[in-house]
Amino acid sequence: MPEFTWRPANEAAPEDVEAVLGTGGARKCRCQALKCAGWIWSDTTQEQREAALVEQTACGTDGPTSGLVGYVDGEPAGWVAVEPRENYPRVWSRKKDWMRRDPELAGVWSVTCFVVRPGFRRQGLTYELAAAAVTHARQAGAHVLEGYPTEPAPGRTVIWDEASVGLLQVFLDAGFEVVASPTLRRRVVRHRFDGS
Repeated sequence: MPEFTWRPANEAAPEDVEAVLGTGGARKCRCQALKCAGWIWSDTTQEQREAALVEQTACGTDGPTSGLVGYVDGEPAGWVAVEPRENYPRVWSRKKDWMRRDPELAGVWSVTCFVVRPGFRRQGLTYELAAAAVTHARQAGAHVLEGYPTEPAPGRTVIWDEASVGLLQVFLDAGFEVVASPTLRRRVVRHRFDGS
């Protein structure tokens, strides 16, 4: 079996982050969809998104950082965005109550995006990344870890853009519980570390 390891992005090489986020649909977004206050494609340029990612990952520093890089046999293969919820302005700017649950609750972190590099897909890597996000958030002192996955209808698949937030089963396997079902397919899930 291939060996899965992970590290916070600030402890990873910039080339490792680029290897994962520089391909596929993530190449354009650069994990900025919930970072920009406005609508990402019209309110920022590609260069701005790339520069923002470099700043947020803080490779080669003491951090903080915006996510984790997952490795398969030492090769950078995946990414999961995980950090304090307040670092996502669009979570707060959207007029959707389910994205602003318990706004006064302290210590809430969010898992907002998964990226698996071509060549490493369909190997269960998102499950490994979700488990890593739980470990990382717990070690960093989070009280609650929140996610916003989609649950496809039975027998239906999802496109990359929908799956980037994670599928419900991935979160359930990592110990999350559903706390809200705001739409037919959207779920809000939480992993509580201290009874919050």
